Amino acid sequence: MSLNDILNTAVSGLSASQAAMRTVSNNIANVNTPGYAREKVAASSTVSGGRTSGVYVSEPSRVADKFLESTVYNRSAGAGWAKTASSYFDQLESLLGGVGSTTGLAARLAAVSSSATQMSSLEATPQSIATFTGNVDDMLDLLKQLRGDTNGLQANVESEVNYTVDRTNTLLKQIHTLNDSVAQRRALGQSTSGIENERAAAIEELSGLMKVTVREQPDGRMMIEADSGQVLLDRRLRQLSYNSGPGAAQPLYSAIDIRFANNDGTLGASTGQKIDSSAIGGTLGSLIDLRDNVLPAYSGQVGDLFSALAEGLNAAANAGTTVPAPASLQGRQTGLAGTDRLGFTGAASFAVMGADGTLLAKVDVDFDALGPTATVDDAVAAINAGLAGFATASFVDGRLSIAADAAPNGVAVAQAEANPANRAGVGFSHYFGLNDVIRSDSGAITPSGFTAADPAGFGAGETAEVVLRDAAGRPMASYTYTATGGETFGDVIAQLNASPLSGYGSFALDDRGRIQFTPNPSSAGASITIPADSTSRNGSGLSFSDLAGKSAVDGAFIRPDILDNTANLPLARLNLGAAIGEKAIGPGDFRGAGGFVDSLTKAIDLGNKGKASVDAITSQFIAGIATKSAQSQTNLDAASARLSDAVGRRDNFAGVNIDEELAQMVVLQNSYSAAARVMTTASSMYDTLLEMVG
Repeated sequence: MSLNDILNTAVSGLSASQAAMRTVSNNIANVNTPGYAREKVAASSTVSGGRTSGVYVSEPSRVADKFLESTVYNRSAGAGWAKTASSYFDQLESLLGGVGSTTGLAARLAAVSSSATQMSSLEATPQSIATFTGNVDDMLDLLKQLRGDTNGLQANVESEVNYTVDRTNTLLKQIHTLNDSVAQRRALGQSTSGIENERAAAIEELSGLMKVTVREQPDGRMMIEADSGQVLLDRRLRQLSYNSGPGAAQPLYSAIDIRFANNDGTLGASTGQKIDSSAIGGTLGSLIDLRDNVLPAYSGQVGDLFSALAEGLNAAANAGTTVPAPASLQGRQTGLAGTDRLGFTGAASFAVMGADGTLLAKVDVDFDALGPTATVDDAVAAINAGLAGFATASFVDGRLSIAADAAPNGVAVAQAEANPANRAGVGFSHYFGLNDVIRSDSGAITPSGFTAADPAGFGAGETAEVVLRDAAGRPMASYTYTATGGETFGDVIAQLNASPLSGYGSFALDDRGRIQFTPNPSSAGASITIPADSTSRNGSGLSFSDLAGKSAVDGAFIRPDILDNTANLPLARLNLGAAIGEKAIGPGDFRGAGGFVDSLTKAIDLGNKGKASVDAITSQFIAGIATKSAQSQTNLDAASARLSDAVGRRDNFAGVNIDEELAQMVVLQNSYSAAARVMTTASSMYDTLLEMVG
């Protein structure tokens, strides 16, 4: 071997040692950098003319295990979902009030129950009545607040969806740019370690936002697909396009469209793929699940609780009367016309009394005797015929009223004891709301009792958009019902059952006149929502949504005259056996107070949600949220532990071990010194040869 060969070999050794030491130094500098994969260089002998002529050092490469990195990505999605869900379930639980709270839902209901019991046991003093009505008013305020807070949380979730979409787009652009850099540098034989580390960090963050599958291509690019099948990135950049609409809770949200984009993020044509369900996983999937499934269900439970509370308390109130009896009873909007089928069975009594409770006139109306074709106007005529000269009943714009003809007389209505009046499971006074405690400006609070043969009464061209959602809240199908102006409710049901919605279940009127959807076994858990509705029965305001179970909690209130005057709470009971001239009601009659106590434990028919009492609904509501909150925290702990384990395994393999790097540095320094000594020796030999020649 010539001296030149020796020098060249030594120089290559020095260069190799220096390159390796730079890599080790870089590793040591990033020892505490999260997700950093250490670099290494590979040394190999160079051969020239069949002889070894030095050392060749490759560009630094990442030390990484693709399987371990993929595991981190998968578990990041689980942790992202669990963290988001836990945060919102904590907030939902706090809205209901913690253990020992004096203002939470359980405490408010307990206050209503205890004050009703106190009112019954203390012979209904003005103070006990005021406490009871005040507690009911507080309960209504809390239910309305819960609905408002839920809408607020839904709006917050929607804001987070927007942020998550924006962040996802930023990461996709970053990964796309890094993909190009990796492909270019690999083609030129240059190191891609630093770029790949940066890209891995971006993919890890992206995998926390949604569950993804990552595939490395031959040129070094990373192809990314959502776990639910949508392509997010290949050689072409894609961006998520989302039109969130107003920044508030909405009954229906648009899907997230996946569109092609230029390198600067400018949107192009749609790919035809969308993100429309929580199946996307990660933070985004959890947010969609909360927005479309969890929070609407929570809001629905608030509505169910209000419906049961209103029906129970109103049933108790309409069974009684005040002492003295009121000069008039003013009903609420029923959506009926005077020519509509009456639809009552059984009988009810209508009475007029003097200020001292003496019975002046009474008529017992047997609705069965009026016949199945009797109308509301027929019932009004029967009342007027029986109370002629003492009181007058009228039915105007869907509201029934009965007023005494002379002061200081009053009127009262009572159910027949043996065969009480019944339509849609409620009595005559209750159905028309003559003595309601609770009313609402935002919807119906009593089932309609309509049958398939009754005219729908919706105006021609009025519409209602019906959207079917699966158990996860994802839209499955939609249909816009359009009224013709002359159809019956049977025709409405037939139109719905001939629509695309029928592929997932069937519609029918239940025995209380509510439009019910029963999903097929393959669509178990599916339910309908009505995001838009312009229908109004006979211009009354009673809409398709009301018949489909829209909650009226938002506009709920206690009758102001009852709040202002405790004497207006109907606690007495009409003596149906009293003859004309005898006392039918009298002071000290508080027999109706027990009905308010019983109303909280009486099972109320909630349609396809079954029967449950106010107490049971409240207990299930609170326990359900508490259980889900605890479970979400458990899931978060487990998901965080699994992610930490995956990160630990990845970093144990690919991360920097400072002791190993320092040991390698010593080896490289020794290698550098050895190469330097070879150069020194070769230099001395050159000097010796030169001296010999000289």
